[in-house]
Amino acid sequence: MNGGGDFLTMAPDSPRRRAWRRLRQDRAAVFSLVFMGCVGAACVLGPAVLPHDYMTQDRVLGPVAPNACHWLGTDVLGRDLLARLLQGGRVSLQVGLVATAVAVGIGVFYGVVAGWFGGRSGALMMHGVDVICALPFTLFVILLTVIFGQELGWIYLAIGAVSWLTMARIVRNQVRVLKAQPFVEAAVCVGQSPFRIMTRHLLPNLAGTVVVYATLTVPSVMLTEAFISFLGLGVKAPMTSWGLLIKEGADVMEEFPWLLLFPGILFSATLFSLNFLGDGLRDALDPRAEIK
Repeated sequence: MNGGGDFLTMAPDSPRRRAWRRLRQDRAAVFSLVFMGCVGAACVLGPAVLPHDYMTQDRVLGPVAPNACHWLGTDVLGRDLLARLLQGGRVSLQVGLVATAVAVGIGVFYGVVAGWFGGRSGALMMHGVDVICALPFTLFVILLTVIFGQELGWIYLAIGAVSWLTMARIVRNQVRVLKAQPFVEAAVCVGQSPFRIMTRHLLPNLAGTVVVYATLTVPSVMLTEAFISFLGLGVKAPMTSWGLLIKEGADVMEEFPWLLLFPGILFSATLFSLNFLGDGLRDALDPRAEIK
């Protein structure tokens, strides 16, 4: 009797709890999650609490190595590197998140429509994706930034507008699989509209796939922003980003190596952490994963 009572009072082991349990078992993913939380908090709060402003120049001081006053040193214009590093992180993370949101929005919409309607229309839509994929990705982003300008908003849209192609393919394939499931066929039989089926049945079942791919897209987007900023076509001074800081440090790396070392280490660690976190989420959200 007691055993039955204990059974009835036990909380159900939901898919969300099983996924969280699997994620916690992945030490690299957990460490990456903690690291990204610390980096995000530092980039958001740091520029407001640091004693030095990222734009304030001190040409008399010039570039100095890390010391008690400037923990990471200063750049060639006497600006505090730590303040610029945190401000640059804020911009780079914003680009990564906003551009990824743009890419996910376009890719999910395009993939769901192509997968649901299928046939010639769906095939034609995916042929269009194939044509765009044949174009040089980075060159296309550079072209958009040259045409529309180097403001942050245009950079978000330029990178996001060409980062949705893989998402569209993944979502389209998932929708084709879901269409054959009994719950979708039942919804069709009772006369539900395609829009209602997409929003009430397809999108919730695509959430795990979308979250995983979005996490893996953020580092790719940040790397693209860093590359175009390194070429001088991204973020413009006095605003800064990790890509721009790496470019500035690379120009004087022989005389002042700390200007390249610190931005390079933080940027690399962030990209690795995002990739580890994405891999951990992919394994955790996989329903076929075995619980250890």
